[in-house]
Amino acid sequence: MTPSSATESNRGANRASHHETLVQRGARFLERWGVIVAFVLLFAVSAFKQGGDFLNVENFRNLLNSNAAVGILAVGMTLVIISAGIDLSVGSIVVLAAALGTTAMNALLAAEWSEGSAVMLGGATTIVAGMLAGSLNGGLIVFGRIAPFIATLGGLAAFRSMALAIAAAGEIRSQSDTLFATIGRGGIPLFGLVNNADKPLTLSYSTVVFFCVAVIAQWFLSRSRFGRQLVAVGANETAARYAGVPIQWVRFRVYAIMGALAGVAGLVQSSRMNSVSTAQLGLGSELDAIAAVVIGGTSLRGGFGRVWGTVVGVLILGMITNILTISGVSPYWQGAVKGGVIVLAVLVQRGSRE
Repeated sequence: MTPSSATESNRGANRASHHETLVQRGARFLERWGVIVAFVLLFAVSAFKQGGDFLNVENFRNLLNSNAAVGILAVGMTLVIISAGIDLSVGSIVVLAAALGTTAMNALLAAEWSEGSAVMLGGATTIVAGMLAGSLNGGLIVFGRIAPFIATLGGLAAFRSMALAIAAAGEIRSQSDTLFATIGRGGIPLFGLVNNADKPLTLSYSTVVFFCVAVIAQWFLSRSRFGRQLVAVGANETAARYAGVPIQWVRFRVYAIMGALAGVAGLVQSSRMNSVSTAQLGLGSELDAIAAVVIGGTSLRGGFGRVWGTVVGVLILGMITNILTISGVSPYWQGAVKGGVIVLAVLVQRGSRE
C-alpha cells in the first residue's frame, strides 16, 4: 500500500469513527432527554392547533386533574417495571378497591356514623383493599413462582369480576352528602387566578396527591436503600442475590405498593364521580399507565427508570388525547394510537441501547 493510500484509508476510518460517535451521542441524548423533546414538540403542536384555549391556565388545571389517577398508577407501575416486573391488573384493582371502600362508607353512613368518620374509614378501606390485592399478586409471583404477566393477567379478570359481583354489574352511588365528592372535586385556591366564570381557580386535591406520590417515589428510588435494591433486582437478579439483596421481599413489597397506589387512584376517581361504575371504572388504565412509563424512558427490561420521566409521560398522553379529540378522531381509535406510541417508545429505547 502506498503512503497516499494509507493516509486516505486512515481518513476514511476517522470519518467512520466520528460518524459513529455522533450517532452514539445522539442515541444517548434521546435516551436521557427524549421525553422532554417529545413534550416540547407536542406542547407546540397543541398550542398551534388550539391557540389561547390550550395556553389557558384553567386548561392546564383540567389536564392535570383528568390524568391524576392515571399518573398515580403510572408512578407505581414505574417501580414495578424497574424491578423487571409488570402489573396488568391495576385497572381491576382500582374498581375493586373503590367498590369495597364505597360500600363500606355507605354501610357506616346507614349505621348513622358521622359523615367525616364514614368517609375517612371508607377511604382507608379503599387503600387497604388495593394493597391486599397487590400483595396477593406479589405472593403469587414470589412464593407461587408464577410469571408476573400470568399472575397479574389472572388478577385483571378476577378482581373486576369481584367488583361486578358486589354491585351486580351495576353502579355503587355514594351516600355522602358533600364530603366524599370534595376529595375528587375540591382543591386548593390558586392566589390571583380565576377561571372562565370569574371564580377562583383551584389546584385539585387529586393533582396534589399525584405530585406528592411522584416526589416521594422519586426520593425513595434515588435516595433510599429500598430504591437501590429495586434497581439492583431489575438490572441483574443473580448479582443482587450474591450481594445479599432480599429479592423476594423486594418484589413482594413493590407489588403491595402498586396495589396501595391503585387504591389511592380508585379513591380519587370514585370521589370525583361520587360513584363507582363497576363495568367502566379503571377500564384500560393499565394500558395508559404502562404507556406513560415507557414514554418516560423506563426500560421494560428492568433496572432503569425515572419517576419524573413518567410524570412527563402522563402529560404527553394527556396532550395526545387532547389533540386527537380536537382533531375529531374517534375515541375508538385512541387506544390504537396509544398502542402505537408504546411500540415506538420501545423501539427508540432498543435503538439507543444497542
